[in-house]
Amino acid sequence: MACTKGRAYPNAHTKLMLFADSGGYCQNPSCTTNLFLTVGESDFHIAEMAHIISDSDEGPRANKKLSKEERSLFENLILLCPTCHTQIDKAESEFPKNLILKWKNNHSNKIKSLFKIKHYETRQEARRNIFPILTQNKTVFETYGPLTDSRFNPESETPKIWLSKIQQCILPNNRKLINIIDENYELLTEKEIITVELFRQHVLDFESRHINKIEIDASRFPSAFSNIFNE
Repeated sequence: MACTKGRAYPNAHTKLMLFADSGGYCQNPSCTTNLFLTVGESDFHIAEMAHIISDSDEGPRANKKLSKEERSLFENLILLCPTCHTQIDKAESEFPKNLILKWKNNHSNKIKSLFKIKHYETRQEARRNIFPILTQNKTVFETYGPLTDSRFNPESETPKIWLSKIQQCILPNNRKLINIIDENYELLTEKEIITVELFRQHVLDFESRHINKIEIDASRFPSAFSNIFNE
């Protein structure tokens, strides 16, 4: 997700934060473009990191007082489709800093609303709302994941479907789980907190592999997480 219209390259953690904040969609509120696509046998993204304050001193919405490092921070970036990225930079006067910041904030709140991120009064409520997400991820993994018998069949389409399901289901569901738990962190037991942090690392490793395309020996899903908030 390197910015094609600037020279700054935010670190991998910032890229993952942008993906999570976007929910996989262009953050322009008038655009509904899905940034992560599957076409035929290919899975790819069309996401572009746009600078709110330009990366250069002469670019759109420039501010010479900001350092190069500050211009590459999460707070100064927004994830857009190529068309919207071009528009905000080519028509700078129509897209001032405050408007784009408003887009980003409103989109983040919208994603939380769509994900039904709420604060629950009891562990039972929290469990009731994350159980369907856990079940969906488990079903997808058991049906299409790398441990199915189809891995022994070189002509099977299952591995390709699995990659597609990662983008369409597993990645957004993982972020949804993290967001719900962070909103209800005080309901966790001390033992569960350790499990949650292991799951968080698993999510970050999984995103690094499938978003940033970094080949790493990812941490495994902690089995105890399946029982989170369970009495």
